[in-house]
Amino acid sequence: MAEDTIISLVFEFLWTLIRFHYEVVKGIIRWLFPTEKDITGEIVLITGAGHGMGREMALRFARLGAIVVSVDINPAGNEETYKMVKEEKGRIYKFECDVTDRAAVMALAQRVKKDVGEVSILVNNAGIMPCNPILQQTEKEIRLLNDLNINGNIWMIQAFLPSMIERNHGHIVAMSSMAGLMGLGNLVPYCGSKYAVRGLMDALAAELHEDPRDLSGIKFTTIFPYIVDTGLCKKPRIRFQKVMKIVDPGEAADIIIDSVRKELMEVTIPKDLHYMNRYVYRLIPYNAACVWQDFFNTGCDAHN
Repeated sequence: MAEDTIISLVFEFLWTLIRFHYEVVKGIIRWLFPTEKDITGEIVLITGAGHGMGREMALRFARLGAIVVSVDINPAGNEETYKMVKEEKGRIYKFECDVTDRAAVMALAQRVKKDVGEVSILVNNAGIMPCNPILQQTEKEIRLLNDLNINGNIWMIQAFLPSMIERNHGHIVAMSSMAGLMGLGNLVPYCGSKYAVRGLMDALAAELHEDPRDLSGIKFTTIFPYIVDTGLCKKPRIRFQKVMKIVDPGEAADIIIDSVRKELMEVTIPKDLHYMNRYVYRLIPYNAACVWQDFFNTGCDAHN
C-alpha cells in the first residue's frame, strides 16, 4: 500500500472517530433534553384509522393541529373516526383503501395529493394478528397477513416516499410489535411479519442515508407495542397483570405521537420494555432467556 494511501486512510479513520463521538454526544444531549417538533399543518395519513390505535392517533394528531387523512378498508369505522375528529373541530379527510392492493394504494396517493396535499407523516398502522399454532393456520390467512402486515407497508412507502424525497421533508412510522423483537407461541407467521417490518424500516433508513442527496429531513420511527387492547389479541395471557398490564389504545397513541414529535427511531410500548429487550434479553443465552419467559408466562393463547 502506497504511503499517501496509508496517510489518507489514517486521516479518514480519525475523522470518522470525531464524527462518531460527535453523534454520540448529540444523541445523549437529545435524550437528556428532548425537543418536540411542531406538527401544526402537517398532513398525517394513518392506515387502519377506523378503530383502535389508528383512531386514537387520528384524534390526537388533529388536536395538535395536524390535517388527518384517515384510511381504512372498513367504511363504517372510518366514518365514525371522521365524525369524532369533526366533533372536536379537527381537520380530517377520509378515504377507503385496501392497502394490500398496490394499484389501489397508488390511486389513493394521487387522490390524497389532489384533494388534501402532500403527505408529510405516514403512519402504517393497518395489520391483522391470527393467533393459533403454526400447523392450524390456513394458507389464506397467512397470505393475507403477509400482504397486509408487510406488503401493505411497502406499497404505502412506494406511494408516499417520492414526494418526501422531493421536499426532503417527511416522517414514516411503522407498527412492528414486541413480536418483532422476540418469538412468541401461537404467533409464528405474525412474528415473521413484524420482524419483517422492523427489517424494512432499518433497511429504508440505511438506503436513504447512503443516498448522495441530502435526505436528512426524512425521519423514521418503528413502534414495538406489547399487548394493546384493540381486539387483535382475544386471549392474552399475563401472569403479573399489575406489572405487565394490557395497554389502553389511547395510552399507546400518546406514546407514539410523543415519539414522532421527538423523532425517536424506535420505541416500545410500554417504553421500559425497549431496554429490557435490547440490554437484557439479547445479551443472555437463549435457554436462559426462556427461563425468565416461562416465569413471566406472558403471551397469547390460541383463538380457536
